[in-house]
Amino acid sequence: MYLFRPKEKDLYFENPNLTSMLLAVTLLLVGFVILIKGADFLVSGASSIAKKFNISNIAIGLTVVALGTSTPELLVSITSSIKGYNSAAFGNVIGSNNFNLLFILGISGLIYPLIVQRNTVKYEVPLSLLAAVVLFVLVNDQLLWNSDVNKLTRIDSFILLLMFCGFMVYIYRTMSHATDLNEGGEIKIFSNPKSTGLIILGLALLVGGGMLVVDNAILIAKQYGLSDKLIGLTILAAGTSLPELATSAVAAYKRNTDIAIGNVVGSNIFNALFILPITGLINPMEYNANLNFDIYVLSGATVVLMIFMFTLNTRKLDRWEAVILLGGYIAYTLYLIRMG
Repeated sequence: MYLFRPKEKDLYFENPNLTSMLLAVTLLLVGFVILIKGADFLVSGASSIAKKFNISNIAIGLTVVALGTSTPELLVSITSSIKGYNSAAFGNVIGSNNFNLLFILGISGLIYPLIVQRNTVKYEVPLSLLAAVVLFVLVNDQLLWNSDVNKLTRIDSFILLLMFCGFMVYIYRTMSHATDLNEGGEIKIFSNPKSTGLIILGLALLVGGGMLVVDNAILIAKQYGLSDKLIGLTILAAGTSLPELATSAVAAYKRNTDIAIGNVVGSNIFNALFILPITGLINPMEYNANLNFDIYVLSGATVVLMIFMFTLNTRKLDRWEAVILLGGYIAYTLYLIRMG
């Protein structure tokens, strides 16, 4: 379940001492700094390209930024599947989507109320809900089709990838027509090479910082006796979503709210319709029905977000609504901890 699996003799949590714990905490903090800086570079470069080529920020957030910040989930899911940790592969993606929707949007909405594109409300958020429902149907073979085992097959993966291709066609056809709704935050326009360099550097720092944070967070968690299941559903899922957190938080601070919310919605779509099926094509995975609860949470949270978009300030996530999302994630995490 580790992004970088150390040798057994190097697992300093098995023979903990003050020096090793301080090292782990230090590396954890360094990872956070790298993440924040990477997010800053990525948002700056992506925003510059969006403005220079008259492409909407929401399109950039739903594609380039979303794919880049979903890279840790892709690495973890493929590695977990190959090593036989199927529950970790599924839990990482589903748990990351819950973290994105409840925690990241909650934090970003507290930093600055998020104004949402009309198409995001009408198409993109509902698509993320549809993706969760289709995933539930495809993997619950025992519950729905009386099969012997629950499994994400290559045919299932192909179906999800077809949906992803449809999503990309939709983005291509609408990317030049959306109107940015940001209220502030003047965007600097850089040269093409500099913008591209900022994006590449930002993605590299996000992936590297995310790995550094996840590995050391897991080592610290092991020190306190947390189970592998709990680590996978909480620390690993949240850890691989740190790039999304850093990117959306920085985007919200810079008033680039289209990128802030587009990154989250896009990442959830990428996770369900690209990362899981790519993993399933490489290695078909058995599915643990206990994860259905997490899909229920994801679907319910998406419905709540859609309701928020149609109440009071239409197409705007207000701070009080962001607080509700955060409260939902805290309740969800407490439940996971209680269930062990």
